[in-house]
Amino acid sequence: LGTSGNYPAFDLPSFVSVALIHLRVYMQMANLADADVSEEDKIKVMLNQSTYDSMNYSKKFGTVLPANYTCYRCGNTGHHIRNCPINGDKNSEAPPRIKKSTGIPRSFMVEVDDPSIKGAMLTNCGRYAIPAIDAEAYAIGKKEKPPFVPQEKPKSDVEEDPVPDELLCLICHDLLSDAVVIPCCGNSYCDDCIRTTLLDSDEHVCPTCDQSNVSPDTLIANKFLRQVNYQMNRKYE
Repeated sequence: LGTSGNYPAFDLPSFVSVALIHLRVYMQMANLADADVSEEDKIKVMLNQSTYDSMNYSKKFGTVLPANYTCYRCGNTGHHIRNCPINGDKNSEAPPRIKKSTGIPRSFMVEVDDPSIKGAMLTNCGRYAIPAIDAEAYAIGKKEKPPFVPQEKPKSDVEEDPVPDELLCLICHDLLSDAVVIPCCGNSYCDDCIRTTLLDSDEHVCPTCDQSNVSPDTLIANKFLRQVNYQMNRKYE
């Protein structure tokens, strides 16, 4: 190159060769981050040292196919889908894809010969199978109940024992709640039931023995029946 004005001559080939020499030297450094070079040179070295290439990450199709490989285009084995003989044939229809039995243990599967069986899946061994629970359901079938027929209530396996009369209130005839004893005749009632009955009566008459002037303040807590009824309530919950 010639000179122009006061600028010296510039030899481009020599500049490129020197830059390449510097680049090779930088690439051989163990720790380029601490090297006394410009950021631009560090970036160039980083790009040259990078081993990323899209070709390195593309899976290449091998020549040997797995024994259980099935072409999804024709449903046959022995060839890859790229080499399927019906490629380009617009009149051919692809067979329905069969789900794989991924995640289902082999002991829970029942092998079948016909892939068209309802619920058939493809195992990792290349065989067809259906889940055992589905096989039982398909064999039994669905029972169709006639319409407008009332549903039967499920029968309880354990029959409940009848509640003894001693644990029932003489007023509400239900299980005693906060059982109390009335002092006149010694019978037991629910605390709320007997108090309400006595207060509703003008002379505070006992509902069992007709004793008058029975004050609600004279009622005595029946701790034994309260404990028994507590256990009974837990039993019937």
